[in-house]
Amino acid sequence: MKISIKLIYGLIGGSLLLSSCNSSKITAGNYPLKTECIRIELDGSQSLIAWGNGSNKASAMENAKIKAIRDVLFYGINDGKSGCNLIPIILEVNAQNKKEAYFSKFFAYKGEYDNFISIKKELKSLKVSVDKSVTFGLEVRVLRAELKQKMISDGILKI
Repeated sequence: MKISIKLIYGLIGGSLLLSSCNSSKITAGNYPLKTECIRIELDGSQSLIAWGNGSNKASAMENAKIKAIRDVLFYGINDGKSGCNLIPIILEVNAQNKKEAYFSKFFAYKGEYDNFISIKKELKSLKVSVDKSVTFGLEVRVLRAELKQKMISDGILKI
């Protein structure tokens, strides 16, 4: 059985394309929706715009909150107004995967992540008709200093 060179190159190219995708992006249609900085509050907390996707408004809102916390913890906030902390709280490479049991519990439904974020304002809903999911935006406030202290006290972040 012969496999053509074009097919092999196509398979390699496709797998490289898939492996280079950034999983921290949520898309509505063809547009990536990134967490954006609004401002740093006087207490050091970060006001952000975060987007979540879900089967309904409630699940999309929860996913937006989780995404905001994950971005602050693992990726830093690079979009929006300048002034937000570009550096993530946890700098260890693949920390979320290495400490999967901890973060699965931390980000579980009604998990501890909810203690470090509050909704300031609901933005808008974008319906994605392909899979009938909803993408929803929130203005949130993330308690960065308290979140960092939690990671230190739980032994996730070493100082």
